[in-house]
Amino acid sequence: MDMSELTALLTSEGLRLLDGLDPVESAADVTRTVSRLRSAGHSPELVSAVVGQARLRVKARAKFGDFADRMLFTRAGLEQATRLAVAARHAGRLRDAGIGSVADLGCGIGGDALGFAGLGIRVQAIDADEVTAVIAAYNLAPFGDAATVRQGLAEETDLSGVEAVWLDPARRTSGHNETSRVRPEDYSPPLDWAFDLAERIPTGIKLGPGLDRAMIPEDLEAQWVSADGSTVELVLWSGTLARPAVRRAALVLRGDDAWELTSPADAADEPVRPLGAFVHEPDGAVIRARLIGDVARSLDAGMLADQIAYLTSDAALTSPFVASFRVREVLPAEPRALSRALRERGIGRLEIKKRGVDIDPAAFRTALKLRGEGSATLIVTRIGAKRVAILADRI
Repeated sequence: MDMSELTALLTSEGLRLLDGLDPVESAADVTRTVSRLRSAGHSPELVSAVVGQARLRVKARAKFGDFADRMLFTRAGLEQATRLAVAARHAGRLRDAGIGSVADLGCGIGGDALGFAGLGIRVQAIDADEVTAVIAAYNLAPFGDAATVRQGLAEETDLSGVEAVWLDPARRTSGHNETSRVRPEDYSPPLDWAFDLAERIPTGIKLGPGLDRAMIPEDLEAQWVSADGSTVELVLWSGTLARPAVRRAALVLRGDDAWELTSPADAADEPVRPLGAFVHEPDGAVIRARLIGDVARSLDAGMLADQIAYLTSDAALTSPFVASFRVREVLPAEPRALSRALRERGIGRLEIKKRGVDIDPAAFRTALKLRGEGSATLIVTRIGAKRVAILADRI
């Protein structure tokens, strides 16, 4: 979306038109809606803006629920926005630390700022991009003077009136549609600037979950977050926002439920043991935080193999921090023999999971030529130097 489209949209005509549209859920819906609006005499710029926003609102429901139906987006802004459930967790940490005001630097479309303002924390939101800042202002308008937005650079923001900072450095090339990731040394603002800021004021720094751990300062709390099975972010916390004696944390969110594992340091792994009655796959946040060993001990489990994030046990235990599978048997890992074995067992629906082996699950599934009414999970991995295929049932 460029400024001319946004200007056309932010009129009484444009907003009424947008709010009056039925959901635009498919390419066919886009074509029909564009044709209808153009036939009604609306300008190309307005039609493009309205239909684009209607399509983005449908996609945004996964992150923002019903709130999406009154928000505005850019494609890139939606992709990079914090899910509302995660933003609420960030806001809760600030509230619990007694923070009453925060500068949201690199606010994007305002996902985290919505969480802060929703819990009564005054927000000063800043974004370098003009279109994005205008959209954030629209999304935060219901909070009135409690949430202000302006265009500007994080490095030039006056922080004298705030108690904490939330910082989301730009980790992709600029733009409102197609963007690409940049290297950590090219983040804006730079990480060194962000880490220096975190030494001077309580700060939360949102980063990608795959950040090189060697770049994490030792004095910051590192919290990896997963939401509904996807590891979505790493947050580094400083000052009063960091918890005493916590340096590694894995926060697991599923729907409205949340569980967290914390530790003063990386956890030592449990030793490798033979395949037992159960296999457990740790959540991605647990893996990133290197807290697999703590989860293993809670399940009376050990590692299935060195350097591979599968656990195994004989105890009938599970945990919110793992997906658990009851082992049926070990089958040949070679596709032709495995295909024959699965057909003999009548398995036509197969969830394929893999670690430590170089296979494409989609191509592997095709090669298996599945037939039958049964279902199962197939865990393809290696134990020592041997590739194995473990047939199991998800618990």
